[in-house]
Amino acid sequence: MTLPAAIPPPATRAPAGPAREKILATAFRLFYAHGFRAGIDTIIAESGVAKATFYKYFPAKDDLILAYLEKADGIWTGQLHAAARTAGEDPAAQLAGLFDALTTACRRDGYRGCAFINAAAESAAGTRVHDRTVAHKQQIRAWIRDLAARAGAGDPDQLARSLALLLDGGLASGVLDGDPAAASAAKATAAQLVAASLRTPPAPTDSQQGSL
Repeated sequence: MTLPAAIPPPATRAPAGPAREKILATAFRLFYAHGFRAGIDTIIAESGVAKATFYKYFPAKDDLILAYLEKADGIWTGQLHAAARTAGEDPAAQLAGLFDALTTACRRDGYRGCAFINAAAESAAGTRVHDRTVAHKQQIRAWIRDLAARAGAGDPDQLARSLALLLDGGLASGVLDGDPAAASAAKATAAQLVAASLRTPPAPTDSQQGSL
């Protein structure tokens, strides 16, 4: 996913609405780069808002983390959908085309993998933060499953699960080995999985039907 540009602090204190966005933009940058160990005091200082203003919008750190994940969801989901649309109107082409978002993400400076996989590693199961990471992955897989069904896949659920696993693997590989070719390999593998899922056995002939 592509991070938004950092917002420089203004000379004067921002009004209430912009103040929330400044806090969120600062948290987004720090959380993505350093994880949730980034402290509230650091976020307050770098966003240039008063402590009372911070707690007005985010009474607890988890509230800020959830807002960060919501923003990350919008960015990454938007990139996936845009890449799929660029591939054309054919759902089968879109299933492979969505992996172009992976190529773009893994090649940018400061890439540190999937914000949601990172968040899941830092949160305990059953917490609001962990539940939000699970919901994001489920939403992505449901969208891929819908594309697979419209493409005519024999088993849309299985294809969606396979492509979602491949996508997550590509996101992880992009930060682990830093090899730009990993995203291209993931897209090529996705295309093979899609093609294989669309192959159907030939219909039985009249003589074969008679022998059943």
